[in-house]
Amino acid sequence: MGSKSGFACSHTGGQACRKPLEVPIGVCANMSIPDFFEEGSLVGVLTAEPLDRVLDYKAPEGGCWMGAYVQVPLGPRQVIGVVWGAGRGDWDPAKIRSIVKVLDVAPMRSEMKAFLEKVGAYTLTPMSAMLRLATRAPGLSNPPSMRKLYQLGPGEPDRMTDARTRVLAVLEEYGGLSFTLKELSEMAGTSSSVIKGLVKQDAVLEVDTPRDAPYLPLDPSLPSKELTEAQSSAACQICNGISEGRYGTTLLKGVTGSGKTEVYLEAVAECLRNGRQALVLLPEIALTSEFLTRVKQRFGADPAEWHSGVTMTERRRCWRMVGQGAAQLVVGARSALYLPYRDLGLIVVDEEHDTSYKQEDGALYNARDMAVLRASLNDAQVVLASATPSLESWVNAENGKYSRIDLTDRFGPAVMPDMRAIDMRVEDLPGSRWVSPSLVGAVRTRLEKGEQSLLFLNRRGYAPVTICRACGEQVGCDHCDARMVEHRFQKRLMCHQCGETKPMPVACPSCKVEGKMAAVGPGVERLAEEATALFPEANIAVLSSDLFGSARALKAKIAEIASGETDIIIGTQLVAKGHNFPRLTLVGVIDADLGLQGSDLRAAERTFQLMRQVAGRAGRAETAGTALMQTFQPEHPVIRAILSGDEEGFWQAEAREREITGMPPFGRLAGIVISSPDAAAAFDLGMHLSRSDGPIRATGGTVYGPAPAPIARVRGRHRVRLLVKAPKGAPIQAAVSSWLEGLKLPNNLRISVDIDPQSFY
Repeated sequence: MGSKSGFACSHTGGQACRKPLEVPIGVCANMSIPDFFEEGSLVGVLTAEPLDRVLDYKAPEGGCWMGAYVQVPLGPRQVIGVVWGAGRGDWDPAKIRSIVKVLDVAPMRSEMKAFLEKVGAYTLTPMSAMLRLATRAPGLSNPPSMRKLYQLGPGEPDRMTDARTRVLAVLEEYGGLSFTLKELSEMAGTSSSVIKGLVKQDAVLEVDTPRDAPYLPLDPSLPSKELTEAQSSAACQICNGISEGRYGTTLLKGVTGSGKTEVYLEAVAECLRNGRQALVLLPEIALTSEFLTRVKQRFGADPAEWHSGVTMTERRRCWRMVGQGAAQLVVGARSALYLPYRDLGLIVVDEEHDTSYKQEDGALYNARDMAVLRASLNDAQVVLASATPSLESWVNAENGKYSRIDLTDRFGPAVMPDMRAIDMRVEDLPGSRWVSPSLVGAVRTRLEKGEQSLLFLNRRGYAPVTICRACGEQVGCDHCDARMVEHRFQKRLMCHQCGETKPMPVACPSCKVEGKMAAVGPGVERLAEEATALFPEANIAVLSSDLFGSARALKAKIAEIASGETDIIIGTQLVAKGHNFPRLTLVGVIDADLGLQGSDLRAAERTFQLMRQVAGRAGRAETAGTALMQTFQPEHPVIRAILSGDEEGFWQAEAREREITGMPPFGRLAGIVISSPDAAAAFDLGMHLSRSDGPIRATGGTVYGPAPAPIARVRGRHRVRLLVKAPKGAPIQAAVSSWLEGLKLPNNLRISVDIDPQSFY
């Protein structure tokens, strides 16, 4: 990449900062002297290697800048790092090596450095691991590869056709911008051969350019959908904060189908008009396809994407262009928070209550909370959008920490579905069946009307347990204390903890008797089998993340369902997240009590959210919808709250209960997991920690445990848990750090610390 000039720069209050070409991308003319290190001077470089300290190196020929991404020697290897500050000088000068090269990418900005440091301090994550999060793009040290792009040429075609006219019109409309062959042919609605023909006559130029090219500009002035008065008011409130360039967080609470997306797209438009970048976080990759279509309709071009479904080439392009300011809008998963934005003005966290925003391995963070932190460092706005917000966000809005906007009505003629319970205690249902006669009748009515039905069961696979009828053995994972789930479509048993699979056994692994293995309990595959028997004339589709080999296949199936080709949808929680199926008028929840089992702190909250979300899939067009919930506990407070629609009453009751017990968000928790191949060693360390809990008690906190984790063995490692509970204002991070400080652990013993744990497996 060459150097650029004319981009907005924070050192000049947002005005254009123009520098000679020798200054790298993103470095400002008004940098103070300490931000630059002369050749040979000592600099501190943070690498992503697990060393937990900044290393001293000599600045290379030509010097380097604070925040520069560099390639440095480390032992026999060369690794990527970031210039973190001046060197410490506590190493033998004769052994200090020089930086190999400065990478031709935008240097890390000061607010990004502060963000990584604050997230690391909050989550007790080493800075090397934080830097790994911020450099998860392949080939950053490689020179950019080339690709062919097409732009308007000086020549004239020998003759004009409609197809040729459309190609030249697109190129003229976009002011000489370059396109890939695929982009140009799609925008012009013509074949690639038409473009190649224009190339031969110099009417279109074919040029080799770096593959990491800027994204097409988004046009915020294009017309949006007509907004209701409530939507316009909501958008105006958020846009005011963006135009003023100040930090603020808004909880956008709207019933399913109320048009929350259109509201925050207006906020994105305002952000673009102000020359700043926007980020939209989505909880599931399956949601991106429909959302990207809406973005392109609204702004005339595709945004940058950052999630597991994009290619490595696109990930590198996105990372580089975000740093240069050449990507105006990023749509991504939680890790998109750690991209090197040049000027981030808006973060939208869609479905902010979703548990997938919590990273459960490596650096343990909640993307919703870290989005608020990042925005506060960037003077940016945050929109937390949900029909069923997390209790933490609801309480923050109640306390005035967040603004709150409510959208209480569905957009257009659509109305909220009628919600009713099916009392399974009075249904005449055989033991091998799961769909009640009442629900069967409701589905048949929809089939006769040509409408869609959804049967919802939040359990993947065919059956959660496979048992031997001869000896009672339940088939478990060889590496985990978990039962293996039958996946009949794949003819395999699978452990949902470690991913281990094995063929379906003919004989019992324990007693060796053949023909006695039986599936116990339903999963979506078994439900599909039952639905096929009940409704042989229906076109049935199963939506479960494990049934699709690629994101593209999943997106294609969702598009097929949305087009109306499916009569009955059978799905897990994947279907509860943001999809719009216009013909869907009936939702049947097979086991509404499933999430209420166990002692999870958030069981009631998550059940309420999931049931309300999945019920909201029904009746999103002109035809009214119905949601029927099969339950053995119709009198349960959560079930009653779901049916009544008294959301505020539910949150108030849940908040009161948490406050009385001192649980989040009215108290602090930290989860400690000790794991080892040796169960006794893990438990011994847990006992040692429980006896030396002085730093925790000094904050008014309490240590509970040690105790075996609910799943006590995963991937062959035994797991022991301790739980730290402390008052809301307690310095829990400092206390935990002091508590664990000085521990000498053998190589096979590990400790994981989870601040604000969301699950307790």
